Amino acid sequence: MEYVLVAWWLLAFLALAALAAPLTARVFRAFPGAGLGFAPTVALLVLVLVGYWAGRIGFGRPTLWLALLVLAALSAVFGLDRTALRRREIRLAPDVGPVNRRSVWAAAVVFVGAFLLVVAIRAADPAVNAIGGEKFLDYGLLRATLRADVVPVYDFWFAGESLNYYYGGHLAAALVTMLTGTAPEYAYNLALAGFYGCLAAAAFELARGIAAGRAADRGADAARSHEHGFRAGVAAVFVVALAGNAVTAVQVVAGVLPGGAGDRFAEAVAAGRVSAADLRAGADGFFYWDASRVIDGTITEFPLFAFLNGDLHAHMMGLPFLLLAAGVAYAYWRTPGAERRRRRVLVFGVVPLIGGMQVVIHTWDVPTTIGILWLALAFAPATPLSLLPRGSAVAAAVRDRVRSPTVATEIERTGGALVVAAVAGGLAFLIGAPFLLAASTGQEPTLLDAADRSGLGELLLVHVLFLAGFLAYLVGRLGADDDGGGDRGVVAVGIAAVVAVAVLSGFPAVAVVVPLLALGWAALRLGRDVGFETALLVGGAGLVGIVELVYVVEAAGPGRLNTVFKVYSQVWAVWGVALGVVLAELWAGGFGGVGKFGESGGVGGREGTAPAGTAPTGADPASGIGSVPVARLFVVAIVLLAAPYAGLALADHFDRHDAGTLDATAFAAAEHPAEAAAIDWLDATATHEDTLLEAPGASRSPEGLAAEPTTPGMYDWRANPASTLTGIPTVAGWAHQVGYRGEEAYYGRVADVDRAYAGDADERAAVLDAYDVDYVWVGPTERARYGAVDFDDAGEVVFENDTVRVYRIDGE
Repeated sequence: MEYVLVAWWLLAFLALAALAAPLTARVFRAFPGAGLGFAPTVALLVLVLVGYWAGRIGFGRPTLWLALLVLAALSAVFGLDRTALRRREIRLAPDVGPVNRRSVWAAAVVFVGAFLLVVAIRAADPAVNAIGGEKFLDYGLLRATLRADVVPVYDFWFAGESLNYYYGGHLAAALVTMLTGTAPEYAYNLALAGFYGCLAAAAFELARGIAAGRAADRGADAARSHEHGFRAGVAAVFVVALAGNAVTAVQVVAGVLPGGAGDRFAEAVAAGRVSAADLRAGADGFFYWDASRVIDGTITEFPLFAFLNGDLHAHMMGLPFLLLAAGVAYAYWRTPGAERRRRRVLVFGVVPLIGGMQVVIHTWDVPTTIGILWLALAFAPATPLSLLPRGSAVAAAVRDRVRSPTVATEIERTGGALVVAAVAGGLAFLIGAPFLLAASTGQEPTLLDAADRSGLGELLLVHVLFLAGFLAYLVGRLGADDDGGGDRGVVAVGIAAVVAVAVLSGFPAVAVVVPLLALGWAALRLGRDVGFETALLVGGAGLVGIVELVYVVEAAGPGRLNTVFKVYSQVWAVWGVALGVVLAELWAGGFGGVGKFGESGGVGGREGTAPAGTAPTGADPASGIGSVPVARLFVVAIVLLAAPYAGLALADHFDRHDAGTLDATAFAAAEHPAEAAAIDWLDATATHEDTLLEAPGASRSPEGLAAEPTTPGMYDWRANPASTLTGIPTVAGWAHQVGYRGEEAYYGRVADVDRAYAGDADERAAVLDAYDVDYVWVGPTERARYGAVDFDDAGEVVFENDTVRVYRIDGE
């Protein structure tokens, strides 16, 4: 185990966070710890921003030093007190206020704990295996980025072209790798741990900020606000980073129930790809993969599964930046309406910068970022139209001309927020335009057939953790009148009616989505003791509903597989933060919102400032269902529903694996020693300007030149190991390229490669010349696909062992 490297990377991340701390504190000044849980992600954002733009001139260590200089300058200019600087004193900007040191340490502990957890996971099984995920792709992306001398990064699986896939996360990982001077095989797993630490710290910071802000608005002092915020932050870290969906808990219960009771329970709960037999197997039949494949034809991942599986993939690296954007939206929410300049900077400056880089990091996250901003604009105390020139006059005109106050409010706030969010989104896409203009084409949205929609059982297995907590929270706050009485039964009957309509209409998602959207929107607009966590709740529900209506047609996966895969990862992160706040609220105040801090309420989602100790609107002190002890039992039940996955998955992982190293490529030397030796030679000899010819990662042979039954496709060690583990570009890599380039372009190259290995001398020469090939790889895959081949007439053997022969092609 490389303990020194682990400590070195931890120090690097903490140093980057410290460098970004003044800038972060200025943006998140209303947060308990000045938002410093976001600081590592802010640092990575600046690295990506500078690396992406300055890298177009040249990418390498000078780019890294420039990025660090820009980060330091931004912190100094915007985060520090300039008057104090003139006296050679370092102090935060005057409007930041005092920073609670315990809050800062809490965020640091969360980051370190999450980082070390993934280090332990990957030290047990560090391999970038081709099977069971995208580790071959991700490692190749990291190697190519580290070799590149300019941005856009070249495509290591499509020689001569730039990457047509989001690589911003790998850009950040490469820059931290340069900073630490780490070998790529170790950097892969340490970067993975760093992104997990960023995710956990961001979830902690956002939930803590929301809950502490709500407590302060109810009249709590700083200590009690921080305590409430801390509780919410810990809960959010658990849900976002450690929890799993209900499948594992249901499996454990089904396994312990006796005889017929267990069979009936399993048959009643089984849905989608989760069979009754799987459930009845109980904990003994647990496999970490199963909970990520619940809904037919989709992938239902959550962060712990993804990081346990070990892909350094875009949808995982994008999550900290998504929560960072949500944090900025909440910073806007907390900014007084009178501070118009600050609100404009946040909406038209900070959010577009994050969104622009999300285009490069994980493009799917950009619409969600703009959607969260829209909800923040619609429900924050300040009027969104006030951000625009003459916007206040427009808002006043709407109120004067529309007779219904409710309609006027929705036009002014919801419509105005839509206009402002559209401007911010346009700026974000403008910043990311160079990537978008060069990105793959052919994707288009289409309506989902009714037959392909998720079943109610599938949706409940995936979402019941959130659904139970959110409905209990919203019903408790909406189901009471101003006198503390009211009828929660009316709300419950309404939900039951929606469920019935959903089942009878063949649109089960309505039962999950509509109650959350309707109750959440109403609670926000009526000011029923809810806050920004409910805006996140509504946003997540919207995402779940959207993927039941439309999906993106693309070659990356059949049907809506990739759409649900990408969107559900966002839903988990956004809902996880919201649920963390909800659990803390239920723990402190019960279902009816009888809290320790006082009253909250107001028009348009405004949080009030009534004296501490006052019962909030909607409180029902005499109700048993609203009592704190019952609510705490409910919170414990949700934790028990979410916790079994982590316990079983981690125990199984450490039981099955014990590598004791972070070397991502050590498996190659152990399992494929001859090929590994050739790969090491190629890695040390070739450069990114060379082109490698090896068998393509596609079992299909367009012109029948290959022995198709014996050749591998994707997700197999035999497919492109040389280009993947070195980052040296090959003519035709994995068939992933169909999704980026189209079938014609990719399989045209596959046919060319087949002709080079199996065609006559003239065909071979034409292919070698067309792609300017420098090295030819002849290994087990090539012999299986083409038979006995040699390139003696085209070059010389420069490496050879019992398994692999590498030719250097004569340029003449």
